[in-house]
Amino acid sequence: MNPFADATAPVRTGEELDRPGLEAFLRSKVPKLAGPIEIEQFPGGHSNLTYLVRSGDVEYVLRRPPYGAEVKSAHDMGREVRVLSKLHEHFEPAPKPIAHCDDASILGAPFYLMERIPGVIYRAEPVEGFELSPHRTRDACYSFIETLADLHALDYKEVGLQDLYRGPGYVQRQVDGWTRRWEGSKTEDLPEMDRIQEWLTKNLPADSGASVIHNDFKFDNVVFSPEDMITLVGVLDWEMATVGDPLSDLAFTLTTWRQRSDGAANSRSASFLCSSTGALKRDELIRIYGRRTGRDMSDMLYHFVLALYKGIVIGQQIYYRYKTGKTNDPRFADFTRTVSGGTQRAIQVIETGVM
Repeated sequence: MNPFADATAPVRTGEELDRPGLEAFLRSKVPKLAGPIEIEQFPGGHSNLTYLVRSGDVEYVLRRPPYGAEVKSAHDMGREVRVLSKLHEHFEPAPKPIAHCDDASILGAPFYLMERIPGVIYRAEPVEGFELSPHRTRDACYSFIETLADLHALDYKEVGLQDLYRGPGYVQRQVDGWTRRWEGSKTEDLPEMDRIQEWLTKNLPADSGASVIHNDFKFDNVVFSPEDMITLVGVLDWEMATVGDPLSDLAFTLTTWRQRSDGAANSRSASFLCSSTGALKRDELIRIYGRRTGRDMSDMLYHFVLALYKGIVIGQQIYYRYKTGKTNDPRFADFTRTVSGGTQRAIQVIETGVM
C-alpha cells in the first residue's frame, strides 16, 4: 500500500448512512458486497458526499447528495451514473458505475456505487514525508493537462452523450445561469459582482467548440498511479459534466492552479503540487493544451474570468447552505472569505489582463 495514497476517515457527524438499509440494497444489487459492511468517508470535497463501502477485501465508492442541498440539478445521481456509464468505455480514467438507487427512502436521497480507483490524490497539503523530484513533478503536471486535452478530444456523439448538447450559445447560457444562481444564494449585496457580471456580458465571445467537459477538473479530483505517482489513472466527481465549450473547462482548471509567483494562495482548491518546484505555470498549461488540441486559445482571458465568477457563486452556494442551517459542517463557516477573495481576483484580472 502506497503510504501517500488517498485515505478515508470516520464518517462526519450528521452525515451517517443507514447501514441496515444500505446492506439490504447491496444484497439485492451487488452480490460481492452481500454484507456485513464497513463504511468510512472521504474527507475531501464540498459538494456530493463520498464514502468508502467495504465488505471483506472488496471496496466500492458510494456517492450521494449533501444534506440540505437546494440545487437539485447539481446533485443528480442518475445523470452522473448515465454519464459515467457512457464515458467509461471511451475514457479509461472515468470510473465504472456499479449500481444506482433512486429510491430516497433507503438513504434519504438517491445514491450510486462505483468502482474504487486507488491511488494518490494531491490535495492542498502534502502527506507527511512526501517528496517528488522537480522532474517528476513536471511529468505529473504534463499527465494532468494532457488528460484534460484528451477528454476534450472525444467525439461526444460517438460517446453517446449528444443529448447533453444544447446547441450554440453555451457561454451565454453560463453567464445567465450563474447570475441566477448568485441571485438565489446571496446573503448580502456585493457591488463587485455587478461589475464582473457587466464585463462578462459586454465581452461575450463566440463558442470555441463543443466537447465532453468535466467542469471540476483539478488535482483534488484526479488520481495518480500508486506505483509511479505521476501517471494520471482516474478522474473523479463527474456531477457537473456536460457537453459544452472546452475552453470553459480548461479555464476552471487554471483558476485552481496556484503557481509560485502568486504568493498567497488564490484558490481554496489549489494543490500544493501546483506551486512545487518543477510544476508547470498557467501559461505553459495553456500552450501545452493548445498544441495537443489545435484549438485557438485567444479567448482564454474571458473564460478565466467567467470561471472565477462561477467559483465565487459556488462558494456562496456552499456558504448559503451553512448560513441557513442546511449543513453544520464547520468547514463552510468561512466561505465568505472565498467569495470576497474571488471577486478581488476577478476584478484584478479584468483590470490587468493577466491571468
